[in-house]
Amino acid sequence: MTPADLAELLHGTAARVLAERDLDVSVLPETLTVERPRNPEHGDYATNVAMQVAKRAGVNPRELAGWLAEALTAADGIESAEVAGPGFLNIRLAADAQGAIVAQVLTEGAAYGNSDALAGTRINLEFVSANPTGPIHLGGTRWAAVGDALGRILTTQGGDVTREYYFNDHGAQIDRFTRSLIAAAQGQPAPEDGYAGAYIADIAQAVLQQRPDALALPEEERHEVFRSIGVELMFAHIKRTLHEFGVDFDVYFHENSLFESGAVEKAVETLKTSGSLYHQDGAWWLKSTDFGDDKDRVVIKSDGNAAYIAGDIAYFQDKRSRGFDLCIYMLGADHHGYIGRLKAAAAAFGDDPDTVEVMIGQMVNLVRGGVAVKMSKRAGTVITLDDLVEAIGVDAARYALVRSSVDQSIDIDLELWASTTNENPVYYVQYAHARLSSIARGAAELGLGAENTAELGLGAENTAELGLGVENTAELGLGAENTDLALLTHEREGDLIRTIGEYPRVLAKAAELREPHRVARYLEELAGTYHRFYDSCRILPQGDEEPGPLHAARLALCAATRQVLANGLGLLGVSAPERM
Repeated sequence: MTPADLAELLHGTAARVLAERDLDVSVLPETLTVERPRNPEHGDYATNVAMQVAKRAGVNPRELAGWLAEALTAADGIESAEVAGPGFLNIRLAADAQGAIVAQVLTEGAAYGNSDALAGTRINLEFVSANPTGPIHLGGTRWAAVGDALGRILTTQGGDVTREYYFNDHGAQIDRFTRSLIAAAQGQPAPEDGYAGAYIADIAQAVLQQRPDALALPEEERHEVFRSIGVELMFAHIKRTLHEFGVDFDVYFHENSLFESGAVEKAVETLKTSGSLYHQDGAWWLKSTDFGDDKDRVVIKSDGNAAYIAGDIAYFQDKRSRGFDLCIYMLGADHHGYIGRLKAAAAAFGDDPDTVEVMIGQMVNLVRGGVAVKMSKRAGTVITLDDLVEAIGVDAARYALVRSSVDQSIDIDLELWASTTNENPVYYVQYAHARLSSIARGAAELGLGAENTAELGLGAENTAELGLGVENTAELGLGAENTDLALLTHEREGDLIRTIGEYPRVLAKAAELREPHRVARYLEELAGTYHRFYDSCRILPQGDEEPGPLHAARLALCAATRQVLANGLGLLGVSAPERM
């Protein structure tokens, strides 16, 4: 019985109790909350539902809690329910109800924790979208890790997610990039407003390799050659770097296409017609203050040229025309004003502003030996994705960037995240998975693995080397009579089972709040709970001891734990190693 199962049972029981006493059932919220108490002596779960609804139902909270306790105690899967304080209800699950969670995990395997809450919802998830004028810096790297993890998490809840990269190949920054390449090719310093760094010289030389005559061309043609080839080379580097980081996109959308197709002009005319733009001082302004922006924004400048926001507005309209129900934008700390302007654009097009969600990410700083790391080997003044990966590796980089809420600035201690100690969070979680894999190998060596576990209800024909925690766990037969999961009554076993049972709720909340860091923090809790279980409960038979039902049950619990760790790490784009 997972927390969700218990909440459903509690709701049904409360509705019946109220109805039997001619009390108003409608006072019950749609979903009741059950939580693990801080003090495990108080029970497995606790709820304050009696205190929450008693006044509206016209009864005393303790009296209502007593009725609920009596009804719950008679329900299957409940060992006891007791009233505490002014009306809290402490609940203990029966051992077999807890053990059923283990069987559920191994039956569902990689799908454990998934739901259909977002089924039928088409989601456009735009993240990174770094300008093709240089390598991806730390801010973009954070969005790469968080965005990819969020996309995976939304998918577990049934969402149809399209990962999209907005390719900014239009505007002044591309012109500065081009002029910087030409200066480097000519052996001159970068323009005052240009880009520096060794990568600029490398790309300039690569352009000349493709077009040896580039510098001899007339100015306009020379500029176009360096622009087109340079942007293509830079973006190829960005794509390659992201791929090596484990991040790939379904769509690479070119900003320039919005101007070439006339989409920007069409969008602006639509907004003029709807009255969402007004004319002042020779320019056209969007009424974005109506939607939380700090000021109205110029869409068409007084010289008749489109401002940057004009492309953003046309881009949103394009997304909606492609059938997306929800458009999530993941932007840097300096883009807070985009929240109001994009919602204003949605409303102006007759859409619900809630079809737009803007997530703002804060800064990332690197620290080594207590000193901030500020200079990149290749990019000059900024630290890049490549720098971070070189320092601590892909797994640690992704985990470190996802582990904190995006609205918080983070300092990444390179020495800590490169260490092989329990103080390193990703090492701590991965070590738990590796330790579980070692137990599975030990079980196989004792004849409790792949081909010899049928008598324990743990084996299956296709369980590969170990037969534990693999994709085809539906065939493991963990519900068999001779695998008595009700034997898992030790305090540490209960802690571990209940922690495993929390996983679906963690995924649901992470998806709802767009907070992948919840998964990382949960994995650390699960790893810690497992390590405490390991220290208290002997899993494999020792010496001449014959394997018995308790060994089978504990191996099943280990397999379930390993599966959940692998599931969670996979959502974060982090590997689940078999050995460390």
